[in-house]
Amino acid sequence: MAYQKDILADRLNAEPAIFKGCSSSELGIIVAIAIVFWLPLSLLLAWLLGAITMGFGLAGVGVVITVIVSATLFQRVKRDRPDGYYQQRIRIFLEDWHLIKTPWVRRAGVWDIGRTGHGPVSQRDR
Repeated sequence: MAYQKDILADRLNAEPAIFKGCSSSELGIIVAIAIVFWLPLSLLLAWLLGAITMGFGLAGVGVVITVIVSATLFQRVKRDRPDGYYQQRIRIFLEDWHLIKTPWVRRAGVWDIGRTGHGPVSQRDR
């Protein structure tokens, strides 16, 4: 009986890359955002031109192009970075705009312990 080294999916540290470095959850979010953007826009445009069913075709093409372009951009952002890097960058961006609060200390400058005088170091010195 030959020894076979299997890669087990339950031992992975992060989601595997599916398309252009994006995981399935990242692709799902990209597709959902693309559909929310392209479907109403293309249906409105097709309705104005008088061919409503053509809007679904335009939306499909728009979604595919958006997924390819967005996955390429994510691939560039994620290159040689640790897992979750862009998620932290997004949270920092949102904190800079005062939309959310992050748990990270992001203060630059001199730190002080808050004491003004020289007090006793231990209980015995009092």
